[in-house]
Amino acid sequence: MPISPSSSAHAARENVVRRLRDLRRSAGLTVTELAARCGWHHAKTSRIENAHTPPSPTDIRLWCRATGATEHAPDLIAASQNAESLYREWRRRVRTGLARLQADYTELYRSTELLRTYSPVLIPGLLQTEGYATALLSRNAQLLDVPDDGADAAAARVRRSQVIHEPGHRFVFVIEEAVLHYRLGDSDAMAAQLGYLMTAGALPQVSFGIVPTATRERVLSPQEMFDVHDDTLVSVELMSAEVNVTQPSEIALYVKAFEQLRSMAVYGAEARALIVKAIESLR
Repeated sequence: MPISPSSSAHAARENVVRRLRDLRRSAGLTVTELAARCGWHHAKTSRIENAHTPPSPTDIRLWCRATGATEHAPDLIAASQNAESLYREWRRRVRTGLARLQADYTELYRSTELLRTYSPVLIPGLLQTEGYATALLSRNAQLLDVPDDGADAAAARVRRSQVIHEPGHRFVFVIEEAVLHYRLGDSDAMAAQLGYLMTAGALPQVSFGIVPTATRERVLSPQEMFDVHDDTLVSVELMSAEVNVTQPSEIALYVKAFEQLRSMAVYGAEARALIVKAIESLR
């Protein structure tokens, strides 16, 4: 059964709207009465209470003032902003291009001692070459209808990837074999990318595994692409958004799934043989 990547974000949002609803009810106000005090249409109150529209900091301040609970506003604003940070739409984050986004992750990677990454569709970002990343990021920019700064973003991604060579970190990557055959960029760029996997996979701080397509009796079906940062955060990449999972029970589920996926992977000489086969298929 696929893991749901959005329940942490949903639970955080539900907690905020539940607290707002409780304030309204404790004040003895109807949806319409609260809306009148806040100066907006009653439908907006319903949208907020049903978690269809996230409240802005101003909305929360007005709500708390209308219910005589202004002292709760700071905590509710912080909780709401945290809830929205768990589910972050790519379009909002890359309005001015993708290059800046790459730098945003640098400190997160540097603060992670053990990074576990699973990908069924792409070479993991920390293992991407500049040519492969340029092709990928340019296509993403076109899909999201934002400025195409793929080349600059790729250069920034490669600079960010230097964290692999910094002491104090361990990296465990697991990909599906099909990833080796999804072509991004021209044949030369793809060959360079596949060749780099053999180099990076040999680093002492890196474990690189490939789940063969011919694996018999898989213990777990392919899942969504995700990173596990130590045991404190799981970052899940969806087409439209990044979901950050912080609930311990959900993190444990992702770790369990990762270990099952890792158990099916091949490493060392067997992994290199699959990469060589993919390189030969480019000819």
